[in-house]
Amino acid sequence: MSPPGRPKGEYRRAQPEGIAVRTALTLETFNLTKRFGAFTALDSVSLTVRPGTVHALLGENGAGKSTLVKCIAGYHRPDDGAVMLDAREHDIRTPAVARALGIGMVYQHFTVVPGMTVAENLLLARGKLPPVIHWRLARTELEHFLAGAPFRLPLDATPLDLAAGEKQKLEILKQLFLKPRLLILDEPTSVLTPQEADEVLGALRRRAHAGDCSVVLITHKFREVTEHADDVSVLRRGKLVASGAVADSTPQALAQAMVGEGKAVSTPLVREQRDAGPVRLAIDGLTVIGDRGEPAVRALSLKVRSGEIVGIAGVSGNGQRELMQALVGQRRHDGGRVRVADRDFHATRRENRALKVRSLPEEPLANACVAELSVAQNLALREFDEPAYALPRVLGGWVRWSALRRRAREWIAEYGVKTQGESAPMRTLSGGNVQRAVLARELAGEPELLLVSNPVFGLDFAAVAEIHGRLMAARNRGAAILLVSEDLDELLALADRIVVISEGRIVHDVAAGAADRHELGAFMGGKAHAPHREAA
Repeated sequence: MSPPGRPKGEYRRAQPEGIAVRTALTLETFNLTKRFGAFTALDSVSLTVRPGTVHALLGENGAGKSTLVKCIAGYHRPDDGAVMLDAREHDIRTPAVARALGIGMVYQHFTVVPGMTVAENLLLARGKLPPVIHWRLARTELEHFLAGAPFRLPLDATPLDLAAGEKQKLEILKQLFLKPRLLILDEPTSVLTPQEADEVLGALRRRAHAGDCSVVLITHKFREVTEHADDVSVLRRGKLVASGAVADSTPQALAQAMVGEGKAVSTPLVREQRDAGPVRLAIDGLTVIGDRGEPAVRALSLKVRSGEIVGIAGVSGNGQRELMQALVGQRRHDGGRVRVADRDFHATRRENRALKVRSLPEEPLANACVAELSVAQNLALREFDEPAYALPRVLGGWVRWSALRRRAREWIAEYGVKTQGESAPMRTLSGGNVQRAVLARELAGEPELLLVSNPVFGLDFAAVAEIHGRLMAARNRGAAILLVSEDLDELLALADRIVVISEGRIVHDVAAGAADRHELGAFMGGKAHAPHREAA
């Protein structure tokens, strides 16, 4: 791994063997700078993407990755610097200009039109269409395109008929249909199974090496970098801090570049060996109706024991969200039974307190906080009316806010919550600090059951390490934890057992130590079927 500023000639001589450059673009940015008010999001970034290669772009949340590619793709106008394609400077004012220059971009969030067919979505990607479409000729053209595409989708299907992974493939196909010479992908594998991720990235790598296009890949998964990228660059706080060939670096070196010298990348998780404890959470035949009026969770049964982390793996949209909403009381049950410590459980506030059940939901600012209330008030939501902090009702029921603010200051210090003070509105905290604050509240009093959903999505290394460490410490203390995550690496690192959910059912159950990534992926994608036997 080399620092930025390597001589261009030396950089280009490292062309991977076997690459035949034909139409792929060379991308160079020179001192590219972008400011939002007083904040400098991109600070004099000079980057080179060699033609016919896959170039990975790494950086912590807020490092400037998305700002950089949006300047290249015409969604932001840089305040200074230049974008050069094949050594010619271009003023890319709009996405339409970028598209005309051969730049395509696949965003992290879906942009397909749900009510249109795959064929219509592909044609719509062109931007300009004739008033009347000759569908026989159009379908012939689309069939010819799909015959040479890295994957196929049925032209008459709508996105509503497609799984999440297939929708992501449609997003990529939309761009490939335009024959881009430079393709930018922002976290393209977040909704894919491991097999689908390898299929998509492998196909794009082959396409790049054939000289059809150059690829810029924003990712946070080191495995994708080492297996599919030729070169890698690291951004930190808007600056380019490292760039070079993947073969010359390691995941450890990349992680250190992301956080900076002198900072610990992560603390190894310590999993204490312990005997299986009593069943803390028992789900029996639970059925939950989804937003469309159809079952999202179908007669699901699962047990979680004390001192155990059970991870739920699955492609987004297979019932995980509805399951956790039902368990924390945000969605009603349509059938089945939930028991905690052998008592029927309906997620009332009284039950949560008595049974020591706590939750860390997805998007905690929206689902576990009141954004306009202060940090101290949010940290008090569980206990503001307990005798230690409130006078009896006969005496007026006044809340002892001075005591709650004092406790909030202690938690802010213990959990490293970066805030302007306990009186600052919760909405002013960054995502990682919201997570830390909510975790401080939920872990108070040593809970015996934790219900956790995607706890580190979009967070930086420091926040991820902190939250993972806290969850493991709770498990080692004896808490039962049900963990939903769309990041298989996270589940493999934290869980004692991993179950796979597909179409609202548990289809696989395996000890994490014996889990095989590709076997899990096969069950996640619905390509493997075996009767699920609930663990005792």
